Amino acid sequence: MRLTQRIALALAALLSVSACHSDTTPAATTPTPSRTTDTFTGTVAVGGADSHSFTIATAGNVDVTLTAATPPATVVMGISIGTPGTDRCVAVAGGSTQTAAGSSVQLSGVASPGTMCVDVHDAGGQSAPVTYTVTVTHP
Repeated sequence: MRLTQRIALALAALLSVSACHSDTTPAATTPTPSRTTDTFTGTVAVGGADSHSFTIATAGNVDVTLTAATPPATVVMGISIGTPGTDRCVAVAGGSTQTAAGSSVQLSGVASPGTMCVDVHDAGGQSAPVTYTVTVTHP
């Protein structure tokens, strides 16, 4: 093999190896905090309320879903998210709504780490005690 052929082969091999190398650094990914779903059940008396506390480990989105409320299945209940008070859950600003039970998130927001509570209460349309299930998904 002549010298020019050996140089050409060596150059071709070098170019094919360097074509496989990338100087770009992969973008750093921010880990998504794991989310926990707490399920609470209870009964709300006519004119009453029932609350449950939960702990948020890191700042992030909190989603509240009233998944069941009967009787009747169409009853509209009040749900709130807040901070535990002396004998009740004190709703944060904008942290309250009235809704019938369903599978979609009905109340959502961003919260800081700490202890919070969810409150289910009579929105004024109850004629008998209502049994409910509410889920809270949070970091």
